[in-house]
Amino acid sequence: QAQLVESGGGLVQAGGSLRLSCAASGSISSISTMGWYRQTPGKQRKLVASIRSSDNTNYADSVKGRFTISRDNAKNTVYLQMASLKPEDTAVYYCTATARRYYWSSWADYWGQGTQVTVSS
Repeated sequence: QAQLVESGGGLVQAGGSLRLSCAASGSISSISTMGWYRQTPGKQRKLVASIRSSDNTNYADSVKGRFTISRDNAKNTVYLQMASLKPEDTAVYYCTATARRYYWSSWADYWGQGTQVTVSS
């Protein structure tokens, strides 16, 4: 089993920046894709950004040019640098990782507990 622990959320004014971190731990031999989703009350969880083990990245149109995803494979950690934040970025942000315990194991998706990001106008 893998555990994901997020940090870095909080309250920031519009135009400000925040950096989210998510560290994976537990019985993991390898991680493929890592990413961030966000969710607001009554809405579906939506992809914000993802990064593959090859460092290929994918971003939601709403955050392109403002958010940057990166990862440190040695630390099994993914980051989300958020800049030029807008009130509509307010949400609970969830980290996700696709990982496996052994090289012969099946891949499984894991989720963090979520961290609140609030952007005030």
